[in-house]
Amino acid sequence: MSEAAPSLLGRLGVWFSPAASADIAAATSAALRSDRFRLEREGEWKRLEAIVTRIERGRLRGVSDEDLLALPALYRTAVSSLAVARETSLDAETLLWLEGLTRRAWFIVYGPRAGLGDWLMRFFGGGWGASVRALHSEILIALVLMIAGTIVGWLLVASDPDWYYALMPGGMGPRVPGASRAVLMNTLFGQQDQKGLAVFAAALFSNNAQVAILAFALGFAFGLPSALLLIQNTTMLGALLWLYHGQGLTIEIVGWLSVHGTTELYAILLAGAAGLHIGRAMAFPGEASVLDAAAAAGRRSAQVMAGVVFMLIVAGLLEGFARQLIDNTAGRLIVGIFMLVFWTAYFFVWRGAGKQA
Repeated sequence: MSEAAPSLLGRLGVWFSPAASADIAAATSAALRSDRFRLEREGEWKRLEAIVTRIERGRLRGVSDEDLLALPALYRTAVSSLAVARETSLDAETLLWLEGLTRRAWFIVYGPRAGLGDWLMRFFGGGWGASVRALHSEILIALVLMIAGTIVGWLLVASDPDWYYALMPGGMGPRVPGASRAVLMNTLFGQQDQKGLAVFAAALFSNNAQVAILAFALGFAFGLPSALLLIQNTTMLGALLWLYHGQGLTIEIVGWLSVHGTTELYAILLAGAAGLHIGRAMAFPGEASVLDAAAAAGRRSAQVMAGVVFMLIVAGLLEGFARQLIDNTAGRLIVGIFMLVFWTAYFFVWRGAGKQA
């Protein structure tokens, strides 16, 4: 090449130095190696692509047993080829195609085998409950914090009624300190078709949903914001109970709240526990690293939170329909207690067949 090239190119009027001739020779050699590399393996790549395409199109029965058995080996070969190709001069178009093929094959070989329906069956069939039970210590802590918050709210407004306005959200309507028994009674019964009751209940639901999400999301800060949110949110409950207790309507307000409140407060309890679980894992990771401990706790807590969202939806339906259909304290208490027993039994009594995340 070094002798022939100058004479040939010289006749064309183009001259190269010896170094330039060496570069041309190297580039030509690399291109030949790249072509040889591709030709030697292209048959396996095409076979892998054909198998992956059939499976992606739902034609698994059309894949032979031989191809199914060869699939993992073909995938590993393609990945190995990709690693080599990235270090060679393989053309960009082929390299891009090979990267896409290996990604598609990964989902076939290692990706999730179950669809949404199967996941839902495992989730509600015991997986959710198993994750909740794994948080039993944090659930107890969250319950203590919520009870403490309720007591604090009661004591604050009992010492100074002005605290009521600081603790309660807007849209309280006639539910204010100094309201008569008749006025407060009127807010609990016979008002199903009036907007005021719906606005107040919607405000409570919106506030509780936000608290549930924040209590989980802020768990990374060692769980402290989650704990404070649980206390702060239940001070509002304590203030409301104090208001109605002052007019001898404690059972009535408990019944009104219990229709959807047992589900809603249960959801907040679990969300707070999920946040505390992440915070505890970060503060006390044990033998694992902080990131590994937080990741494991996060996966478990995320499954709990998926269920919390479902519980909030159920609470919204109970608030929107059961509250309007039931206009007596006994009926409301029956619904509320039933939901409380149902959730407790589902999480801690019935084990199902699922496994925690």
